[in-house]
Amino acid sequence: MYRRLIQLEFKNFFRNPQFGANLGMKILMFFGMAYFSFLFVAMPFLLYFLAKEKLHTDPLLIFCKYFIYYWAFDLILRYFLQQMPTQNIKPFLTVGITKKKLVNYTIVKVLFNFFNWGNLLFLLPFAGLLIYDGGYSVIHVLMFTIGIFAIFYFNNFLNILLNGKDIIVISVFGFMALFGILEYFKVIELSHYSEKIFYSFFQYTGAFLIPIIMAFTAGYFAYRLIYTNFYLDKGLELKKAEGKTESIDFLNRYGVMGTFINNDIRLLKRSKAAKSALTASVFFLFYGLLIFSKGYDNSFMQLFMGIFVTGGFMLMFGQRVPSWDSSYYPLMMTQNVPYKEYLKGKWSLIIIGISVSIILASAYLFISWEFYLTVIAAGLYNLGVNSYITLLAGAFNKKPIDLNSKSKSFGAGGNNFNMKIMLLMIPQMVLPMGVFAVVKYFFGIYPAVASLGILGIIGFLFRDKIFDYIVKVYKTQKYSTLDAFKKV
Repeated sequence: MYRRLIQLEFKNFFRNPQFGANLGMKILMFFGMAYFSFLFVAMPFLLYFLAKEKLHTDPLLIFCKYFIYYWAFDLILRYFLQQMPTQNIKPFLTVGITKKKLVNYTIVKVLFNFFNWGNLLFLLPFAGLLIYDGGYSVIHVLMFTIGIFAIFYFNNFLNILLNGKDIIVISVFGFMALFGILEYFKVIELSHYSEKIFYSFFQYTGAFLIPIIMAFTAGYFAYRLIYTNFYLDKGLELKKAEGKTESIDFLNRYGVMGTFINNDIRLLKRSKAAKSALTASVFFLFYGLLIFSKGYDNSFMQLFMGIFVTGGFMLMFGQRVPSWDSSYYPLMMTQNVPYKEYLKGKWSLIIIGISVSIILASAYLFISWEFYLTVIAAGLYNLGVNSYITLLAGAFNKKPIDLNSKSKSFGAGGNNFNMKIMLLMIPQMVLPMGVFAVVKYFFGIYPAVASLGILGIIGFLFRDKIFDYIVKVYKTQKYSTLDAFKKV
């Protein structure tokens, strides 16, 4: 039966009307996995020899000391990026296949996710170095490796149990960020306790069984959670709630555009998918902390960080226009909807998001005045140029969104691969990075900020002309978009 389910998934992939786009996305994902696989294989060698030759300390102790922070990072990353493959199982629920087999198949697919087995690419070379170069006990290293690997599976099942509980994950992130700051200033050294806990897997016989038991326990509860909700009239039904009328009165003075903005604000307040995108956009504000990492200390990469810091909402919300309205887009297109006002409403919300991000990013003043100027430069470019490019890219994004399910990835579980979208990345990312780096090199930081500010001002001055072109593109893509939305 499981072999049959796999065959059906392959047929679904090859017979899909969007086979070309799906194949392109798979190839892109393959290169992404290959890149991260290379990093995972290289990191144990860097860690081992850095600890031995530069820090003159035990590499195992260094790993254990900071693993608590990686554990939290892995959990948060899974929460927002790792998808549960339940959507593809829905068509089988009315067929004569037992629910138990379907749930087992779902769990097995999750177990073989790259988030889980990819960690072996780090753990196995690291274990080999400890045994063959460090002379550590084979049995104890094996116990340690199994214990650490079990923690990743514990995270895997914990991610399923925490599905939809944003406040818990945000709290974990907040606490770990706080402890990281306290660690930096040597107020509370959480790494000291992390070292004792995880080194015990190597030091004490049987300690590695604790994370294994935790993983199996979390796995059992995750299985029961999926099993009890895996039927049409409960787990997959739409939740009913009392309807409420909400409106921000002052927006009504902006006419039709104000009405569209009001609708989008209600969307962000009510929709699970939109709230998830809004939450994820907040985490983009912390992207600038990479400035502490080697390789991000040049002007080119700092502006790259600035684009993400100030453009989180733009990327998470703006690039998925008009997919947010996919459930009623065909109906909307039968009405006399002014396309320009519809897009201006989305654009206005993006502008508000970028402006708020620039203000909140002022916290980077405590790190570097020059880096905050770089963030401002990126924000100005996002306001006057990238906001339009993001809307334009949305015209080629034909993946509908289920507003009642919490999106856990940028692609909402599907793919939005399109060569035109990839080409639009050049003026969106590469152009401002190049302009900023060159002007800063020859003239300094202030002219570099001004250069991107000028590009942003030019974008604002020509916004009517730009919107006329964007509307034309949306109208050209209108019927193919309608066809894609109707196929769900």
